[in-house]
Amino acid sequence: VLTCIVLVCKYSGQQQTPFNVIFNSVAKVVAPFTPKWLQKCSQWTLHRLFHQRNNMFIYLHILLEGAVYAEFTYEVFGFCRQMDTTLTSLSVPYVLLAIKTFFFYLCIKRDPGTVTKKKVAGQLHIYPYDRRLFHPGVSCPTCQLLKPARSKHCRVCNRCVQRFDHHCVWVNNCIGAQNTRYFLLYLFSTCAMAGDIALLTGDMLLHAVLRSGLLTASYIDEYGQQQPAGPLFVVQV
Repeated sequence: VLTCIVLVCKYSGQQQTPFNVIFNSVAKVVAPFTPKWLQKCSQWTLHRLFHQRNNMFIYLHILLEGAVYAEFTYEVFGFCRQMDTTLTSLSVPYVLLAIKTFFFYLCIKRDPGTVTKKKVAGQLHIYPYDRRLFHPGVSCPTCQLLKPARSKHCRVCNRCVQRFDHHCVWVNNCIGAQNTRYFLLYLFSTCAMAGDIALLTGDMLLHAVLRSGLLTASYIDEYGQQQPAGPLFVVQV
C-alpha cells in the first residue's frame, strides 16, 4: 500500500508514466490478436466503470465485506468463544461494521457541495482566491457558472464541486466540502474494523499454536535428521 502511495505521488499529473508505457506496449502486442468486438467491449467496460457513474464498485465493496465477515464469523468467532474470549470483544467488529456502514451510506447519499445557480453566490465568498491556481471571475466552460475558489469540475459526475478533493468510485460520488468529514470517518472506521479483526484473528492463531504444542514439536528434515519446529517453521506452516 505504501509503495502504491509513493508511486501515485511521484507520477501524479504526468502525461507519460511507466504504467502508461507498459500498458501501451502490452496493448500493441495483444491488439493484433484480439477480435474487434472484444476490444470494443473492453473499452466500453473500462469507460463505464471509471468514467461514468455506476454502482458496480458499491456492490463489489458490499460483496467483499460480506465475504470477510462470513469467514470471520465462521472461522474466528467460534474458536474465540472456545478460548473464552468475551462477547464484548467479539462484538466490537460488528459494532464497527454498523458505524462504518452508516458513514458509507452518508458518503454515497450526501451532496458533496455541488455548485448551482442558487448556491454559487454564497459559495464564492467561502474561500479566498489565491490568484495562482484559482482566480476570480473564471467560469466553468461546462457548467457556465463562476467557479468558487478550490472548486473543480468533475468529469464523471458532470458538475462543479466546492472544495473538490476527488471522485471516489467506491462510493460512486465526489468527495467535497459537504461530505469530506463523512468520508474521513468512513476511512477511520474501516481501518479500525480491519485492525480489530486482525487482532482477534492473530490472537486466535496464537492460541491455536500454543494449544497444539507446535512450538515444542519437531520434524524430520530432508536429510532424515530430527529438527525442532521453532517459530519460523510454525509461520511457514
